[in-house]
Amino acid sequence: MSGPTAPAGPVGAPGLELRELECFLVLSEELHFGRTGERLYVSQSRVSQLLRALESRIGARLVDRTSRRVRLTPLGEEFHASLRPAYDALRATVEGARTAARGIEGRLTVGFQGTADDRIMRAIDTFHARHPGCATQIVEIPLCDPFGALRSGAVDVAVTLLPVAEPDLVLGPVFSAQRQTVALSVRHPLASRASLSAEELAGLPLIAPDGPAPVYWRTAQAPIATPEGRSVPAGPRVSTLQEGLTLAAAGRGGMLLCRPTADYHGRRDVVFVPVTGLPDSVLGVVHHAARETARVRAFTAAVREVTAAGTSPRPRHRPDTANGEARRGR
Repeated sequence: MSGPTAPAGPVGAPGLELRELECFLVLSEELHFGRTGERLYVSQSRVSQLLRALESRIGARLVDRTSRRVRLTPLGEEFHASLRPAYDALRATVEGARTAARGIEGRLTVGFQGTADDRIMRAIDTFHARHPGCATQIVEIPLCDPFGALRSGAVDVAVTLLPVAEPDLVLGPVFSAQRQTVALSVRHPLASRASLSAEELAGLPLIAPDGPAPVYWRTAQAPIATPEGRSVPAGPRVSTLQEGLTLAAAGRGGMLLCRPTADYHGRRDVVFVPVTGLPDSVLGVVHHAARETARVRAFTAAVREVTAAGTSPRPRHRPDTANGEARRGR
């Protein structure tokens, strides 16, 4: 429980521990001792212990904790604002020294939504060929949560659909602009059409990604209005691409997909009708601003190079993947 008295301990004690600072920074993001422990791979009691040690060194409370909520004290807010850039700069300095001494090593985890674009696969090959000491791992991230894996540290970079307007994330190379199609049941009255205009979506419920994706991102994937301002009915919300396609096949609505994804996920009970008058579907490479490493920079550079080169042949080497053979196209 919170209280007015600072925890006991020698004020200004020597031997400041980086683990204490890291614990405080993670707790400031999560505002939950259990989730903080999960991210740091320690127990909840260890989180409390690290926080008490830091507060003892400082001589005042940084966090107020009650049975219902956890929040930073005014001093904690001020300390966090000063500590975050200093801590990130220190990590970047250590990472830079490591890279200079040993080259790019370790593991780079790349997240993708739905299907992995061939250019991303070529970029991974290019990255691995240049930095063989760094293993590459490819994992799928949920359609409904394009940014969560970046924030949790589960992936180092993510290839996601635009737009990206997150203050803590950095958008890198943008590529793969593709025409939109709408997935429909073969029994739908519009299934036999050669194409649809964006205005015709006003009569079609659109299947949309669910949260925790932000509203602006979900709206971009399933517009709530046509370009001329006519309302588009809301369809079911889904967590995965396969859920959306299944609901489309069941006649519950249409789902907007880019052409390569439509081609890859062809099925007998769904047709993909081109839609004119909508912005192209575009991918971008995203990383967390506080976790920009030499590995992330090198991979971003590889994506830029491969994108600029267009459809040049891929190297022979194939990267390791966590989920087996990564899927091509988007």
